[in-house]
Amino acid sequence: MPGSSLPRQPRASGSSPLRRNLLPQVQLELALAFVVPRKSPGPDLALESLARQLLLTNGARALAHKVRVEWSSRLRSAAGRAEYATTRILLNARLCEYGEAEVDRTLRHELAHLLAQARAGRRRLAPHGEEWRAACADLGIADEARCHNLPFPIRRRRRRYLYQCPRCRRAFSRTRPLRRTSACLACCRLFNRGWYDARFKLRLVRR
Repeated sequence: MPGSSLPRQPRASGSSPLRRNLLPQVQLELALAFVVPRKSPGPDLALESLARQLLLTNGARALAHKVRVEWSSRLRSAAGRAEYATTRILLNARLCEYGEAEVDRTLRHELAHLLAQARAGRRRLAPHGEEWRAACADLGIADEARCHNLPFPIRRRRRRYLYQCPRCRRAFSRTRPLRRTSACLACCRLFNRGWYDARFKLRLVRR
C-alpha cells in the first residue's frame, strides 16, 4: 500500500503484550501458528481466527465472517497486502523470519485497511489516511507507521501506464493497468464528499 513515512523498526520475537488481552482460545491458536514457521503459500486458520476475533471486538461482524488470511510467496518488498474485493489479507511468506510480534503487527496493519473500508462503505479512502489510523488504534497499534523497515529485496519495475484526472490533470503512474474503474480521490473528496464521481474517472494517456 504507497508513500513515504518514518519506517518502523523490526520487532524482536516473543510474546506481544497485546496478546495477553486476547481470549484464551485465540491465544492458543496464535501460539500454534508459530510452532513451525509458515513459508509455503496458503491459508493460516489460526491467524484468520485472530483476525475474526479482532473484527468482532470492533463490531465488524459482517467482515469477520468473510475475512481470510493467507501466506503468499508472490509478495516481494511488501510485508502484507489487504484486498478489499476478496476481503483477503496476504502476508509475505518471509515475514516469519522476523518473529511472532512482527507477524501480529503486520496482520493488524492490513486488517486496519479492511476495517476502515468496511466502515466507510463505498466511499473512497486514502490508503493511510485518518480512517486507517483510527482503525489501527482500535486494533491496538495506534503508533503504526505506513511502511515497514524489514530487509526484503526490492525489485524496481518501470511504470509503463500513466493515468490522468480529466479535471485537475494530476498524473498517476502504474506498473500494471487498472483493473477496476478508478477516479481521482482528491477531486472526489473536494466535489463529492469522497464518493466515486464519474466526472473524475482516470483516463489512460500513455502505455
